[in-house]
Amino acid sequence: MKKVVAMAAVVVLATTVLHAQQAPAAGGIEVLHVRGNVYALFGAGGNIVISVGQDGVLMVDSGTVDKTDTVLAAIRQVQRLVDERNDVLASLQPKWGAETRSTVIRDRDPDAPAKPVRYIINTSADPEHVGGNEKMSTSGRTFTGGNVAGDIRDAAQGAAILAHENVTTRMTEPPAGQPAASTRALPTDTYYVDTMKLSHFFNGEGVQLFNVPAGHTDGDSIVYFRGNDVIAAGDIFSNDTYPIIDIARGGSINGVVDGLNHILDLTFAEFRSEGGTMVVPGHGRIGDSADVAYYRDMVTMIRDRVQDMVKQGMTLDQVKAAKPTVDYDGRFGATTGRWTTNQFIEAVYRSLVPKATPAPAGGAPRGRTE
Repeated sequence: MKKVVAMAAVVVLATTVLHAQQAPAAGGIEVLHVRGNVYALFGAGGNIVISVGQDGVLMVDSGTVDKTDTVLAAIRQVQRLVDERNDVLASLQPKWGAETRSTVIRDRDPDAPAKPVRYIINTSADPEHVGGNEKMSTSGRTFTGGNVAGDIRDAAQGAAILAHENVTTRMTEPPAGQPAASTRALPTDTYYVDTMKLSHFFNGEGVQLFNVPAGHTDGDSIVYFRGNDVIAAGDIFSNDTYPIIDIARGGSINGVVDGLNHILDLTFAEFRSEGGTMVVPGHGRIGDSADVAYYRDMVTMIRDRVQDMVKQGMTLDQVKAAKPTVDYDGRFGATTGRWTTNQFIEAVYRSLVPKATPAPAGGAPRGRTE
């Protein structure tokens, strides 16, 4: 009878947690449970993905700088909900001698403070992805061997910040007229090859970063939570707009297509292309492999249309007049805002036009220069 009552309590708590997770937090941050210990936060400029558990918090992107306090409040809200759920589940499970040290410590002190933010992963150098780095990092903590993270004036380490090395380059060498990022906001660990793995399980699963060269920018990463089968796609996949291609920072339409194909290589559908791997975009609602495939097909068709127009020698104005995106504008197009349809077409065009080659001595440049 006690077991039945306890199981009923679990059901009631799970229902309460579900409603709480889907309600807006203070400051307009919406929290959505994705799967397992992975959650998505909406309303901080760009989508944020967090892993919350006994090892602490891992964040994918940190939102805009003005939303840092409300994002931290939302994370604490999720931590309280997860702790409540775990307390009920723990009461129903036997204790084993092989329990992890963190589990034993938590059971000894159920009122212990929430674990800190330990890792921040940046999918690009955009302000809505790195804006909260400094405050999030200093509020967190990196655990290392020995006493290398000791409190020596300002030398104490906050949360580690992981990203592709080009993110550091873009943050330290911004466009003219824009300030460089502070030292505390910069990545502490970078990679320059195709992929990077977290050196250990975090909250019970492996976490892997994959570089997408020349996609949205030249420093994009997608993040794969292997145990929960969740992908944080960054701005390679935006479910509410055409892909944002930053030509000035190394982006290209072909790189976006390659990145979307890479995401599809990692995903599995649960049944008839639906469900299965959950994909959290940089902007817009959560999707699955079917949503990514639809988006990939759309981007590929527009790319091919513009490529054909370029081969015909059409100018940018002629390509815009031909409306190569017309059948998708109702879903992804915009005439105002941060990324318009015309901006997208221009980015596609400029990334497909052959680059001018140096002219031979005494000759004219070869190739298009538009």
